[in-house]
Amino acid sequence: MATVLYARVSTADQTIQHQEVQARKAGYEIDTVIADHGLSGVSTKLVERPEGKRLFDMLRKGDILVVRWVDRLGRNYRDVCDTIQEFMRRGVTIRTVINSMTFDGATTDPIQQAVRDALIAFMAATAQAQAEATKEAQKAGIEHAKSREDKYRGRKPTYDRKQYQTVQDMFAKGDGASAIAKATNLTRQTILRIRNAPDQAEATLAAWGM
Repeated sequence: MATVLYARVSTADQTIQHQEVQARKAGYEIDTVIADHGLSGVSTKLVERPEGKRLFDMLRKGDILVVRWVDRLGRNYRDVCDTIQEFMRRGVTIRTVINSMTFDGATTDPIQQAVRDALIAFMAATAQAQAEATKEAQKAGIEHAKSREDKYRGRKPTYDRKQYQTVQDMFAKGDGASAIAKATNLTRQTILRIRNAPDQAEATLAAWGM
């Protein structure tokens, strides 16, 4: 039985190492790290990515697949649902670092199966919705910046994209503002502003080319 971490990064601000460190801090003993670099989870299915295809080839019954969250598998609702269901059919257990979720095909109870599948669908839909919201926010930020190239763009954000992503990830895990402030060196006011208006924060980063 092997424990495999699958990591995916689509921008220069994300790192494979960060996802591995998160997984190990969560208590996972990782045997192998499989990673795809610079690939969108929206337009590219897992099985179509070079290392994603390798993941399908290597996972066997009894293996554990660890991901930071389901959005690392993809940000397309149907692809994520199909991927998780296929791995469960093979006897593979999927575990997430964020929220410590576990998905497997062990239960034969139809009610438990329905609850499990509904949760998978919800998480997959959330991953796609977040991707679409981010894309729209980036587009709005870029258009806003272009339209005001010679005008005042407002105050430069006090956070960078890595700090922004850390705030989002830690809130998703249930961490409080104080813990996030300690981890990111941001003020509570900034952290709460990102939490309460993530699209606006994303647009501000895009406007400043960050």
